[in-house]
Amino acid sequence: MPQTSRTPIELCGSNLRLIPPVVAVPAYNRRNCAQHVVHIGVGGFHRAHQAVYLDDLLQRGGGPGWGICGVGMLPQDRAMRGALQSQDCLYTVVEADGAASHARVIGSILDYLYAPDDPEAVLTRMADPQCRIVSLTITEGGYRVNRWTGEFEDWHSDIQHDLEHPDRPAGCFGYLAEALDRRRKRGVPPFTVLSCDNLQHNGDVARKAVIGFAGRRDPVLARWLADNGAFPNSMVDRITPATTDDHRRMVAREFGIRDAWPVVTEPFRQWIVEDRFADGRPDWEQAGVLMTADVVPYEKVKMRLLNAGHQALCYLGMLLGHEYVHQAIQDEQILRLIRTLMDDEVTPLLSVVPGIDLKEYKATLLRRFANAAIRDRLSRIGTDASVRIREFVLPSILEQLARGGPIRMLSLAVAGWFRYLAGTEEGGGTRQIGLTLRDPLADRLTQCARSGGADPGALLGIREVFGEVLPAAAPFRAAVAEALRGLYQDGTRATLTAWVSPGSPSTDAAYQQQ
Repeated sequence: MPQTSRTPIELCGSNLRLIPPVVAVPAYNRRNCAQHVVHIGVGGFHRAHQAVYLDDLLQRGGGPGWGICGVGMLPQDRAMRGALQSQDCLYTVVEADGAASHARVIGSILDYLYAPDDPEAVLTRMADPQCRIVSLTITEGGYRVNRWTGEFEDWHSDIQHDLEHPDRPAGCFGYLAEALDRRRKRGVPPFTVLSCDNLQHNGDVARKAVIGFAGRRDPVLARWLADNGAFPNSMVDRITPATTDDHRRMVAREFGIRDAWPVVTEPFRQWIVEDRFADGRPDWEQAGVLMTADVVPYEKVKMRLLNAGHQALCYLGMLLGHEYVHQAIQDEQILRLIRTLMDDEVTPLLSVVPGIDLKEYKATLLRRFANAAIRDRLSRIGTDASVRIREFVLPSILEQLARGGPIRMLSLAVAGWFRYLAGTEEGGGTRQIGLTLRDPLADRLTQCARSGGADPGALLGIREVFGEVLPAAAPFRAAVAEALRGLYQDGTRATLTAWVSPGSPSTDAAYQQQ
C-alpha cells in the first residue's frame, strides 16, 4: 500500500503537478471541456461511477470535451458544494480491495451549483443548448411513481410546490420541467434525461415522472416531451460506501493528498446504457460502457442478486451486531442464507444474458461483499428500505409465487427487516438498536412494527410497499409470520440457524453446489 511522509498537498488545479506520482491526475485540459452533462445528486456513487467513466474517456482523448456540472438540491448538498468548489471540483477516488489500493484524481466535474442558493443559475445551465444530458441519482424513492399502479403521484408536497411555483422550483422535476419548457419555447431540442438510480426500467420510470409532472403543468409541454424527449434505461453497479474521516485521513497518509471529500470504492464497476439519446452523447464505449438496445436482462440479474442480497444480509446482520457488510457475509449462517437465496430462489427466474456466467457472477458478488477494505456499513444498505425491499426483493417473491417456487429465504429477509424496524433489542428489552431510521415511510413503519410485534399483518398492509397481491398470498404471509415469530421468540441467531442449517427446506441443494 502506498505511503508518503510528505506534508499532504491541498487538492486544487494549481497543485496537480505536486501530487505524488503514484496518483494518476487528469492529463487533459479541463478548460477545453464543455459542461454538456448536468448531474443532479452528486453523491459518492456518482463520483465513483459516471464521473469516473467520463474521466476515463477524457484521459483517452475522447471528445468533444464532455464535462459535468454537478447540482445539489438537498440541505446536505451544501457541504458537498463547499468541498468541491474549494478544490476546483477535483477529488480523489481510491479503489481498494485489501490486496492493494490505487488512487486517481478525477477532473470530469467542472462546476457545482447548489440549487437552493441560486435556482436561476441551475435553470440557466440546464436550458442552455450546451446542456445535452441531465443525469440523475436521486435515490429509488425520488421518482414519485407508484410501483404497483405505475402512476405518477402528484400529491407529494414537493410536487405541489413546484406545480404552484413553476419559475421557483424546489424539487428535481420542477427544475427539469422549467428548463425543458424554456428550451421548447426557444426552439432548442430537449436534453436527454438519464436515470442512474437502482430501479428496474429506470428510464421508463423517469419518463413517467417527468412527463407526468409536465402534463400537470402544461399539456403542450408534455406532448413535446413525449414526441421529442429521450429517457434511456441504464444499469449501474459499483459498491461505494459513504465517505468518512477515516477515508480522509487515509488519503492524506497514504497518497499525500488533503482532500475534503474523497471517495473510496471497490475495483469492480459496470455501466450498461440503452443507446437512445435526444441530442448526442459521449463515446462511452471507449471507456468500457456497454451501449445496448435492451438493458432489462442485465438490470434484472444485478438487482435480484446483488441488491436483494444486500437487503437479505443487512437487517439480520445488524440484529446480530454486525456493523459492516464484510462482517455479515463472513458469518457462516448469513453466507448460507445468501447462497440459498441466490441459487434456489432467484437464479431460476433469470434469463440467459450474453456475456454473463451466472455461477461466476454470484461468486464475484460474494467476493465483493467480503471486501473489508471499503468498510461498507450495513446502515447505508438499510437506507430507504421500504423502496429497496419493494424493488429488489418482492419482485422475485411475486414471480416464485406465480410458479409455485421457493420463497423461504426471501421471506426471511422481509421478516428480518420487520424485526429491525421495531428498533429494540432482543429478549424483551427496550434499548434502542441501530441508527435513526432513514426511510420515506419511517414513522409509519416503526409504528406498525411496534404495534404488531410478531404479527406481520400491519406492516404487510402498507400498500405502498406490498401492493394488493402479496398481502393476500397465503404462502408468503405464512413464511413471513413464521420467521418473524421465531425472531421475536427465539432470537435472530436461533432463527437463522433453524432456517439455514442442513436439512432445512430449500437450503441444502443450493449450498451443496458451492
